[in-house]
Amino acid sequence: MSLKYAYYVSCINESMTKELEKSLRMWNDKLGIELIRIEESTCCGGSNAEFVDPGMTLISNARNIAFAEKMGLDMVTSCNTCTLGLRHAKHRLDTDPKAKEFVNKYLAKEGLEYKGTSEVTHILWVLNEDYGLEKLKAQVTHPLTGMKFAPFYGCHILRPSELFGKDDPNNPTSLDMLIEALGGETVEYKSKNKCCGFHTLLVAEDESLDIGANAIQDGLDSGADYIVTPCPLCHTSLDAYQPTSMKKRGDDRSIPVLHLPQLVGLALGFSPKELGIDKHVVTAG
Repeated sequence: MSLKYAYYVSCINESMTKELEKSLRMWNDKLGIELIRIEESTCCGGSNAEFVDPGMTLISNARNIAFAEKMGLDMVTSCNTCTLGLRHAKHRLDTDPKAKEFVNKYLAKEGLEYKGTSEVTHILWVLNEDYGLEKLKAQVTHPLTGMKFAPFYGCHILRPSELFGKDDPNNPTSLDMLIEALGGETVEYKSKNKCCGFHTLLVAEDESLDIGANAIQDGLDSGADYIVTPCPLCHTSLDAYQPTSMKKRGDDRSIPVLHLPQLVGLALGFSPKELGIDKHVVTAG
């Protein structure tokens, strides 16, 4: 029996990280995971819109979840920040009757209603919990033997921990466990649960680049061959801005950064080119 979800597509997946979306779709059928795109969804607010208009941000995310509820499915995302925004909205709506009444007044104009019946999850959790690592391991045709990975979780899938309840934010293990199930080796390094700096790029570029460089250098110093992350925003910070941040440090080293769906795709036998790894700023080989 296949697993079926209402799929919330992150804005960045349709612009800067199309290779993530392509990779995810490539192995869905093989694993029997059906992602039905929510066509009417809008931006989650990127963790910033709430500071400008918290009411409108709540309405927007209630609307996104209401579409999943209308489909009778749980919602899944492939972006940490989207997961945070949507789960934050869900928590507020499920614990504050007045907030729920407030958003439903607006949703009713579209014939929608937020009921609280759909969960909001992340593709990492789907693989680890719903599909199961042992079942995934049995599907591996090209184990990632001899490859060392620095797992970079990104803060928006860890904190605030009361919204997630999946990983210990001080010692996360879910991505490590996935890498090991695919045959890869994980390295221990202090940046695995740190911020990538993406959300400060437009207001404090130097500080943001320093944060990214810290993670990149830490991964390199740990002996990793790759950094892998479950968040396209973290990927953008660590890959697209890597040449700039490392030049700023006077460090001429580099390390490829993989999306989680690309990591899974490699272990399932898809080639780096098929998975769009050659489209990254820092490419393997």
